Amino acid sequence: MDILLDIMHTFDYDILLHLSQSMRGGVSDTVWTMITWLGNYGALWIAIAVALLFFHKTRRAGIAMLVSLLLSVLVGNVLIKHWIMRPRPFVTHPDLIALFDPGDQWSFPSAHTLSSFAAATALCYYHRLPGAAAYIPAALIAFSRLYACVHYPTDILGGVVIGILCGLLAAWLTDRMIDRTHTIRLRKGA
Repeated sequence: MDILLDIMHTFDYDILLHLSQSMRGGVSDTVWTMITWLGNYGALWIAIAVALLFFHKTRRAGIAMLVSLLLSVLVGNVLIKHWIMRPRPFVTHPDLIALFDPGDQWSFPSAHTLSSFAAATALCYYHRLPGAAAYIPAALIAFSRLYACVHYPTDILGGVVIGILCGLLAAWLTDRMIDRTHTIRLRKGA
């Protein structure tokens, strides 16, 4: 097990070192910082979800996206980050310089990635084509976290997997809540 962890840590570090040495600097830093801002507090996904709430055809998707974001905060930020307590890459490896202050000290999983993939998955569950398109900004936001050296690649991978699971669970919960509410209304004759 220790050998596997050593390989994983070396893999993580080598990728970040390569990105840091070969891609960073100039306008690119500004672009990737702006992309990461889209994921701050789920801002992009909340805006999309709220817009979807205004239309009957997309309302379930909007609700599911908001539920997925709530689940991603609870699972990722409240539970897993404080259970795993993996230090950020720039803390463990002083030669890796963070592009900006990430706001908290724990790295696994990437909350930006988790929330982005949760919301994109919830949208994709109801609307395949727009949902598939939503994975593009989700992937860009995830990459921006690597580019900034605030997450390891395995933090991103963990965020993707957990995010997809949160998105699917949110869609399932949304269907159950809405169907149950509809059944109660029918019984009351409303």
